[in-house]
Amino acid sequence: MPAILINGRPAEYISVLDRGFQYGDGLFETLRISAGKPRRWAQHMARMTVGCQTLRIAMPESTLLLSEVMRLCSGEGDGVLKITITRGTGERGYAPPAQTASTRVLSLSSAVVFPAAYYRDGVSVRVCDTRLADNPILAGIKHLNRLEQVLARAEWQEGEEERESTQVAEGLMLDNNNNVIEGTMSNLFCVQESGSGSVLKTPLLTHCGVKGITRENIINVAEAAGIPVQETTLELADLYRSQELFLCNTLMGIWPVRQLEEQHFDVGPMTGQLSQALESLHD
Repeated sequence: MPAILINGRPAEYISVLDRGFQYGDGLFETLRISAGKPRRWAQHMARMTVGCQTLRIAMPESTLLLSEVMRLCSGEGDGVLKITITRGTGERGYAPPAQTASTRVLSLSSAVVFPAAYYRDGVSVRVCDTRLADNPILAGIKHLNRLEQVLARAEWQEGEEERESTQVAEGLMLDNNNNVIEGTMSNLFCVQESGSGSVLKTPLLTHCGVKGITRENIINVAEAAGIPVQETTLELADLYRSQELFLCNTLMGIWPVRQLEEQHFDVGPMTGQLSQALESLHD
């Protein structure tokens, strides 16, 4: 059972009138906890602030949140922290209350340990049937409406009879224009050759998808290393023409893709270079 603080107090339940429960009226951040401290705190707070501004939800003071995080995580070693902010309680109906106090929920869980083979050999990935809807207003932020990801992730289950090397670790999601956007829980990069060398590409997230913190850091370390980076529209055919594919998020770091549907890929040099650069980043 995770350790939980709701509005600064130990608790396990919120009101059924909370708009996060009623309408998904809120957003969240998932952070790695290392030695009892949150990683990439400033970046996560910056994205949460943008999300609160977009949804017009009162953003809790960052200093208040940090003090509660430290109280919850102190002495806990490594773990996973989820911060959920909702608009708070309200009456029936979609119209936001004129005045309301946002609800903040901090939940600390055990650290996630992925198989070493995922990093060494890469993972197998499938293409999901569930599509992501276009909504430029919500694009980029981590709002609470995750039904598309829930349905996409329900399309496959790990089979006990499968070997670890053949299990599907993630699914890619497309929009209704057949553009590849992201994984169910991750962002996507591909490496393609051009006339002047290798180019790192990642889907453009102006109409849907989440702008991940790790995605942002990979773009930054790539540009610092002189690697050309393009945020662009990508179709499945573009991925199949790529020399390298990899996935990323806050908890997994970078997973090379060794198989997408029936096509195989090598764990290439740029994936390794960026993995090392990402690990060397300081908070």
